[in-house]
Amino acid sequence: EQALAVAFRHLAGLGFSENMAGHITWQLDGQTDMLVNPWGLWWQELTASDICVVDEAARVVRGRWDVTPAIHIHTELHRLHPDARVVIHNHPYYVSVLAALGVLPELVHQTGALFLDDMFLVPDYDGEIDEPWRATELVKQIGSAHMVLLANHGTIITGRNIAEAVYRAASIERVCKLAYDVMLTGRTPSQMNRGDMVGMKASLIER
Repeated sequence: EQALAVAFRHLAGLGFSENMAGHITWQLDGQTDMLVNPWGLWWQELTASDICVVDEAARVVRGRWDVTPAIHIHTELHRLHPDARVVIHNHPYYVSVLAALGVLPELVHQTGALFLDDMFLVPDYDGEIDEPWRATELVKQIGSAHMVLLANHGTIITGRNIAEAVYRAASIERVCKLAYDVMLTGRTPSQMNRGDMVGMKASLIER
């Protein structure tokens, strides 16, 4: 709970939050229950004692708060993707700019190698994912991608552990900002060698 609370506050400090929106779940290895933030608190004010626990059917089994109606995105991702132990969703600004344009970020900097062949765009806005069947349809669409961009909405990030997921979340906002700023120049960015990007991706994950 302490580590998860730190993750919320850290990402909020990097702009990976939109007032009370967004949620992170953490399903510890060997468990079906998951830790999650309560509905109605801002990420930057979360403490360990605020963290709730929900079961695989999204019922609150521990905690003094309710949880987001969009919890089913998380329950279905955890259920259908065993390596998605942590699921992060929010609407950071530059992610949302590209989501409004309906495009994935062009990988124009070495940090972008983290997302090489690992992004998926959901091109049509479909409102709030507040029912299990809608979440199941979404999860089947996105496959194994660790970074999903939802058109006119935000992003979903997954990882095998809290460090990996938080690192991806912190990185995707910067990757989207760089891509957007390069777009504004109107110039064609120089291209990175794919082989070098593959090596950089492995290095970034390892470290």
